[in-house]
Amino acid sequence: MDDLIELTNKLQTVVTSVGADNALDLPLITVVGSQSSGKSSVLETLVQRDFLPRGSGIVTRRPLILQLVTLKKLSDSEYGEFLHIKDKKFYEFNEIREEIERETSRLAGGNKGISREPIHLRVYSPKVLNLTLVDLPGLTKIPIGDQPNDIEKQIRSLVMDYISNPNCIILAVTPANSDLVNSDSLKIARQVDPEGKRTIGVLTKLDLMDAGTNALDILSGRSYPLKLGFIGVVNRSQQDILTNKPMSTALEAENQFFQQHPAYKSVAARCGTQYLGKQLNTILLGHIKEKLPELRTKLSTLISQTKQELNQYGEPTRSTEALFRGPLILRMLTKFANDFVAAIDGTSAEMSTKELCGGARIYYIFNNVFGQALDAIPACSNLTNHDIRTAIRNSTGPRPSLFVPELAFDLLVRPQIKLLEAPSLRCVELVYEELMKVCHSSDTKELLRYPRLHQRLVEVVSELLRERLSPTSTYVESLISIERAYINTNHPDFLGAAGAMANLETESKKKKKLDSKRKNRISPTSSFFEVKMNGNVSSNRSDIGDNGSIVGTENDFDTSSSVPKDSFLNYFFGGASKNERPALGSQEMMTKVQYAPPMSVNSMMESEMIKKLEQATLNNENGIVATDREELETQLIRTLITSYFNIVKKNIQDLVPKSIMHLLVNYSRESIQNRLVAALYREENFDELLQEDDTISNEREKCKAMLGVYKQAFEIIKNVM
Repeated sequence: MDDLIELTNKLQTVVTSVGADNALDLPLITVVGSQSSGKSSVLETLVQRDFLPRGSGIVTRRPLILQLVTLKKLSDSEYGEFLHIKDKKFYEFNEIREEIERETSRLAGGNKGISREPIHLRVYSPKVLNLTLVDLPGLTKIPIGDQPNDIEKQIRSLVMDYISNPNCIILAVTPANSDLVNSDSLKIARQVDPEGKRTIGVLTKLDLMDAGTNALDILSGRSYPLKLGFIGVVNRSQQDILTNKPMSTALEAENQFFQQHPAYKSVAARCGTQYLGKQLNTILLGHIKEKLPELRTKLSTLISQTKQELNQYGEPTRSTEALFRGPLILRMLTKFANDFVAAIDGTSAEMSTKELCGGARIYYIFNNVFGQALDAIPACSNLTNHDIRTAIRNSTGPRPSLFVPELAFDLLVRPQIKLLEAPSLRCVELVYEELMKVCHSSDTKELLRYPRLHQRLVEVVSELLRERLSPTSTYVESLISIERAYINTNHPDFLGAAGAMANLETESKKKKKLDSKRKNRISPTSSFFEVKMNGNVSSNRSDIGDNGSIVGTENDFDTSSSVPKDSFLNYFFGGASKNERPALGSQEMMTKVQYAPPMSVNSMMESEMIKKLEQATLNNENGIVATDREELETQLIRTLITSYFNIVKKNIQDLVPKSIMHLLVNYSRESIQNRLVAALYREENFDELLQEDDTISNEREKCKAMLGVYKQAFEIIKNVM
């Protein structure tokens, strides 16, 4: 049965050495008590050697996992071993104390703080029984000196982490010279073990109780019942420690105390440190045996998981034998290429559930990111009415146009198409970045064994993607250039002049109806007053005909007939067609000219032309009031630009994703296998590519050691059961 405790100790050492302390909740005994309750003295008496640090305040500042191993030969020398110091045996227990103090200060510092990192100590002696004990910092309430203000909370949290383990036996140490109801150890033990099934009480300092008092009711289980009961011990006093009283003498004095004390004679056989050691050994063995079925099931699961992990690390001999190198590299090249393609196609078994990746991310880029970027560009972005009117005037030259010039439409629509180029190129970059991300994430544990091979795989695929980025971007740019090279106004979806005019006419009719409704709401008195003030001119405004020409009324011609018709100035600037020539002025301005002082024809014409040119130059500052025809032409051009821009945007939104898929994505996924084989499958490079990572090699050895311990433990448990 002692093999069970030895196995538990070995398991504890192995899982700690590989950093898997929480993988297996092993049965152990945790010592809990307040400061100066005698915890350290109990442990030293069990070992029968002085090896623990002593002093005032908190002395135990890191958990100490103490494994006691029985040496079968009495003549064998006692020694200790630390897990953090390999292959060194401490035969002097004073050196063990010094090493504990040094290792404690290394992590916990010198300010009386604590650390959760445990110290592992194994003591071999013919005087001890096989046990696994954990000594924890003593419970305290008030910080002293440089201790942090939350020291009480830190220690309680640390203690709770250990005793919450259902496989843990709680050794609650309480001094007998204090009231049991104030025992911190029993109080915290009851929080995790309210029925007292896995708590054993230890009463220390029985020899220091007041005269006439005893703890017989507690030791008999009448005051505070525990399933595992209470055991009384008498440790060495501080004077005994200072005078180096031998442990054997202290044990004899303890036995005499219980045998000679009138109150404890009846329970002397169940008291003392030697009985405590035997009882702890028996309880631990029984606890381990009780947990064997559960431990066996967990070991079976761990063996299966460890085997699977070990298989992922692979066998080291395969990469060193020349016969297996070629097939090994070829297999990993194929696996890497297949993982890359599977991530794009969405067939990977290890697909993320937290975020879009691979092919799904590319689809999102095409339909959401790229589509929204195009929709965010207005058809007439950065085009003001002034820009459109200026383009129309510049394209007509010195003559007035009868129709809207087509050249103005071409000049205005080409820069708008150019705006689609930036989001299109950004779409290429986003897809390229996603493919690079897929490339860097296509790895396995087996491939990570060989960091140089993995690095070369990523480099080759990255180079392939970079090669395809340039032609893809160039082709996307050419798509925009193609659209700008030829403005196809004969496109079936293009509105054209007739369609645009029909739309504008429909909108104009709606606007006139709204205006007429507003006029009808005006009272007759105000209408009569408006007519008197305006001299009936407002009711005889010129209207725009269906063909865009100016149609005048009779009153217009009557007013103009008052100007001498044989005047050269009237002939040059006047006439019904002057409203079609905005650079030459309006009727109202000419009316003012009629009342100007008499001057020569040349001087009048020169001053008028200079005035108009200055107005055209200062157009952006002061603005020229557009005529109705200009407003109509501006709206017509804007409608045509919007119609054609939407056609081009639709084409680009369809062609850019297709081009990226053909030139970048599909080309990469189809040629990755051949590129990897051509670049890496060379026998002279096998030695370099198959150099195994030292970290992976160490992990494999740890995994093998863990698997061996698990199998050994499983066999022992199976034989015991």
